[in-house]
Amino acid sequence: MSPIRFSSLGRVVCIAAMTVAGAAAQADDLTVEVLGARSDKGTVDGALYADAASWLKNSLQGERQPTNAKTVLVYRNLQPGTYALSLFHDENGNGKLDSNIAGIPTERYGFSRDARGHMAAPSFADAAVELHGDTTITIHLR
Repeated sequence: MSPIRFSSLGRVVCIAAMTVAGAAAQADDLTVEVLGARSDKGTVDGALYADAASWLKNSLQGERQPTNAKTVLVYRNLQPGTYALSLFHDENGNGKLDSNIAGIPTERYGFSRDARGHMAAPSFADAAVELHGDTTITIHLR
């Protein structure tokens, strides 16, 4: 029986298929436990960002869950890397973070690593978390 020979194109296709299969196997989940909601009304809305350029502009994934004592958001099938989250308790269900006339939020909000900004949102670097394998973090609303 003669050995099987692959053409150059066949080798490229096999290598590409193995690379894609390997990348899919590396997908991880980020579980976010959210504490500190003022009530069980509304939802907790979260946005996941993959880099500083997209921070608070274009989220990679969004997630919304009904509010309870410990709300859990799960971001699935993420590649290992650096991410940051922003979230808020949409208590009245209008889909946005409400604020008063001075621009100060009237609904609770939070960021990964419980990062805080100074008169503004924290930077991506301050909120960044590393994902290497399934990871669980806790964010406290304030």
